[in-house]
Order: sequence, then C-alpha cells, then structure tokens
Amino acid sequence: MMDVIKNVVCPFCGTLCDDIECFVESGHIVKTRNACRIGHSKFTHKKGAVRYTEPLYRENKKDDFKKIDFDTAIEKTAEILVDAKKPLIYGFSATECHAHIEGMKLAEKIRGIVSNTAEVCHGPSVWALQDVGYPICTLGEVKNRADVVIYWGSNPMHAHPRHMSRYGVFPRGFFRSRGRKDRILIVVDPRESDTAKLADIHLKVEPHKDYELISAIRSALKGFELQSETIAGISKEMIYETVEILKNAQYGELFFAMGVTHTTGKHRNIDTAIELVIDLNAQTKFTLIPMRGHYNVNGFNQVCTWISGFPLCVDYSRGFPEFNPGDTSVTDSLLRGEADAMLNIASDPGAHFPQNAVKRMSKIPLICIDPHETPTSVLANIILPPTIAGVEDTGTAYRMDGVPLELKKVIDPPESTLADREILKRISKKVEELL
Repeated sequence: MMDVIKNVVCPFCGTLCDDIECFVESGHIVKTRNACRIGHSKFTHKKGAVRYTEPLYRENKKDDFKKIDFDTAIEKTAEILVDAKKPLIYGFSATECHAHIEGMKLAEKIRGIVSNTAEVCHGPSVWALQDVGYPICTLGEVKNRADVVIYWGSNPMHAHPRHMSRYGVFPRGFFRSRGRKDRILIVVDPRESDTAKLADIHLKVEPHKDYELISAIRSALKGFELQSETIAGISKEMIYETVEILKNAQYGELFFAMGVTHTTGKHRNIDTAIELVIDLNAQTKFTLIPMRGHYNVNGFNQVCTWISGFPLCVDYSRGFPEFNPGDTSVTDSLLRGEADAMLNIASDPGAHFPQNAVKRMSKIPLICIDPHETPTSVLANIILPPTIAGVEDTGTAYRMDGVPLELKKVIDPPESTLADREILKRISKKVEELL
C-alpha cells in the first residue's frame, strides 16, 4: 500500500517549497508531486549516490576506511578536537537549526572557529546589510503585491527552479490576479540565461561592472544627467527607461544572487544595491531578498546571531566570540595554515573551497558528518553518518526571506544513523569529559 505524505517542505534550496507530496511504499519514497527535478532527486536519493550507514575511520588518509562503532567514532572525534590548537567547525547549511545550536555550543567548548557556507556565497550580502540595513519582505508579499521584479546576477530557472512559478513572476496574487501579465520582469545578467530569455527587459551588463550600473541607475533616479552614452555595457537611454519603470512600480522587488556578491566590488555591490532600494522607497515601495542557495544557510546565520551576536565567522579561541571576516573565517584559517583540525557538517568544502584551502584540509585531521560520499568525505579521517533532515528527521529551517518552516519526517532512516544534533550532542558531552 502506498502512503501519501502531504505539505512536505523540500530540503534543497532556499525557496523551501512547502507543498510537496511524497509517495511512500515499503519505507521508500518512490515518487513526488510538485517537486522540481532537483528536489525530487533529494527525496528519492538519486541513483549512484554512495550512502554512509555506519561510522568509518582511518588514521592515515592513504589507508582504506574501516568500520567502527559510534561510541568509538565519537570518542576519537572528541580527542581530535580537544587536542587541536585551532579547530574549525564548518558547514551547517544542509541541516536543521537544532543541529546549529549544538554546533555553536561545541565550538565554544573547544575554543574553535565556527562558520557556514555563506563564506563562499552570500557572505558579502551579510557584510552589506550590517553596513546599510536590510529592507526585506516575505516571498508572500512578492507574490501578492509585486508588479516589477528584478533578478540581478541570478538564474532561478536552474538554481531555484520553482521560485518564479511560486513567488516571483508567474503566480496569481491578491493584487496581481492575472499573474505574469501583471508583472514586468527585468533580468540583469551578462549572459543570455534561461531566466533572461523570459525577461521583458534584459540588461546585459558587462562582467564585473555591476557597481557602475547600480550607481548609474541611482544617479538617474536622483535626476542627474548621465555623462556617458554607454555605462557598464548598457546605453543611457535604456538606463533612463529602466528607471522610469522602477519609479512607476506599485511594488517592486529586487532578487540578487552570487552573480553580484562574487564579482568585483563584492559586498560594496550589495551596499549600493540596498541604497538603491532605499532611494526607490522615497518614490514608491521597493524591497529586496537575497537568493539564498542551500535550504538552511539562512537558518545558521540566524542561530549564530542569536547565540554569539554575529552571523558567521565566529572565533571562540579567546573564550568569547570575535568576528572579523578575512581573519576569523574558516577559509582564511585554512589558507594561512593555522587550522590543525576540522569538523565538517552538512556541506562540501572540498568541492568549493580554494585549492590551497583544500590542500590544507587534506593534511589535517578531518571529521565529516555527511550522509553521502563527497569530495570532502574522501579526505576525511572519520565519517559519522547522519539522518537526512527533512526526509528522515524533523527540524526547523529558515527560508531565504527569513520565514521559519517546520521540516517533516517522511521515512525512517537507516538504523545505524543518528540525527545531526544528536551526533553533535554526543561529541560535546565527550569533549566535556576530556577537558
């Protein structure tokens, strides 16, 4: 008999679609309804993925892994973290918030650095909102109110496949009853992406010239005459036309992603983008939302701020939280060769960190809490197999707009796995015994 679990939250991207239906047969999810292709593969465990179901250990990274029991794996993990002078705890973006809490507690006990994957994605957005504010709204407001929508440096057709259909462009909202026909879509991207192909206006900005284009739009908005015929690859006539559309919007929304945060200017790009939204609010209603990638990357920044006062890159080495990006970040600690042990959870820095940082990871003791084989787990000394939050365990996650949603348990996990929060609790308890 097939059971249908309804209103499941998808634990893939920051959109956190909450209308998924999972069809369960003999303890396995055999199909889904409403999920995108990526979300579907997350629920059904795409074929070919190597699932860890028992703890693995090797002292020398050149040796093969050997199976050990959980208690021994926890003890060895605690010993590594306690003996380290500069331990790192990193990841958290693909697990639930209660695991984040336990990770923060552990970081303080071992006097280590704790951070999440925003270091290599939306970290610049966080630095910017600390500088100039955060004029955000909910995705529900966008759906119901927005008549002008901008995607800047973002390609949701591939990165967030249901974002445009659920919230951004196509849905019929309370004040936008005709859906797409009631909205103007502007895409700013140097490429003709699949999202750009749907746009009413595609501003094909030159690479690394986002700051110049935003500044030109702000200047035109304030009534200054643009002195160049072309700015950042866009004609001044097109800039003036765009400004008129923005000024005349009843409710505008700016979605921005890594195409802005990782080009020249970085957090200063976001600074001036937020200032643009503030300028527009002098004439109409405008807000912005960062297109957060991992489904709970925002959740860690929330939890980390509650506990330490800072969103990420928190250093407890002196017994209290310190925050100085570029100094107290996991990435930089690895690049400088300071880190001498690392615990990675629910992320894959081996696939995304700079090459020299990954080289350092390969030389130091590395513990990996991850359900599947990844470029990071193959560098590990210890692998602790967790359940998959949102599929095999409950929890809480924060959507890209800061709205918390409850994750459901759909199926039972493998018997020999533990929840991320339970693994971290056990490590923390063992650390207390060793200190």
